[in-house]
Amino acid sequence: MWAGAGLAVGAGIVLYTIAWYPLFLAVWRRRAAPPVRKDMGFRATVSTIMAVHDGEQFIGAKLESLLALRYPAGLLDILVVSDGSTDGTDRIAESFASRGVRLLRVPRGGKAAALNAGLAHSSGEILFFTDVRQPLDPDALSHLVANLADPSVGVVTGELRFIGRDSIGEQRDLGLYWRYELWARRRHSEIDSTFVTTGCIYAMRRSLAEPLPPDTLTDDAVMPLRAFFRGYRVIFEPQAIAFDYPTAEGMEFRRRLRTLAGLWQVCVRMPELFTGANRMRLHFLSHKFSRLALPWAGLLCVAATLALDASPLRNLLLIAEAFWAALALADLLVPRKFPLKRVTSPARTFLSMNAAALLSITVFFVQPATLWRTTHVQVRH
Repeated sequence: MWAGAGLAVGAGIVLYTIAWYPLFLAVWRRRAAPPVRKDMGFRATVSTIMAVHDGEQFIGAKLESLLALRYPAGLLDILVVSDGSTDGTDRIAESFASRGVRLLRVPRGGKAAALNAGLAHSSGEILFFTDVRQPLDPDALSHLVANLADPSVGVVTGELRFIGRDSIGEQRDLGLYWRYELWARRRHSEIDSTFVTTGCIYAMRRSLAEPLPPDTLTDDAVMPLRAFFRGYRVIFEPQAIAFDYPTAEGMEFRRRLRTLAGLWQVCVRMPELFTGANRMRLHFLSHKFSRLALPWAGLLCVAATLALDASPLRNLLLIAEAFWAALALADLLVPRKFPLKRVTSPARTFLSMNAAALLSITVFFVQPATLWRTTHVQVRH
């Protein structure tokens, strides 16, 4: 008897996460928060905090990008926190000292510890967090700050655009997913707040920033959620743009593993996400927590199917499940430009990302730092 119920529950979670919730979000018409009172003339002092470990390949271009921001130089402080860098990062950062860039060296302790050090050495009314790799549109900071003219807004994040994604394969699949994610953030912002920011481009009020636990894997979730639970809105601003390159082959799995492990941390450390204190609880459960539940729901479907009594329906379900797995595995052998790739690649990407979601629970059994790996990208000149 449990097999039928298990199959219904598992299939329901899978279908709700993949199809029903996006449709539900698209037609959501309940009362939304007032439009953000964005003011492009609003100005405040800004402290930029950029934590970096061994970023010599990108730091020069990134600092030029920060210095090219169309924001009053007298209101902008740029702090590079070198997290135990052993390459030329410190030397390059020091070469920008005459242009107002400050360098803070700290022992290797991970991004969260580096950000904590940056917080202690920053005094701007607004904190702007960014990473070393992604150049910024010159007006990005102005658009972020403009939203903070609205006193109800505590945190603002921008849009990350990828340069030169492939038209087929894993990068194409992830590009489709990322477009959905940006659309969902826009909708959540219109309703009230989004749940996370993009780590390379977000700004928040200094008064809301507090030190992070040193083992934090997702500062871009913890920081905004703290502000959210103090009654502020977390807003997505599509006109604040950062640019990045696609991840190198195989790196997306590691990045996804770390991100979802960080989501597990957030769920355990912020139980109020599951209570009435979370005014976006339905959307959090549907858009975020469901991603942690999705692979377990899939496994439940497989186990329940195997436990069903022999019948044509059972055989059909087993064939469908085996066919999906076969498509994913076949992608390893299908030539890049072969038409079948447009089918096998999404199957493989879906399987790989859910495998990462399954493994993300290891954050409770290993040191979180072991889940952090430097992301390598496909730089195309």
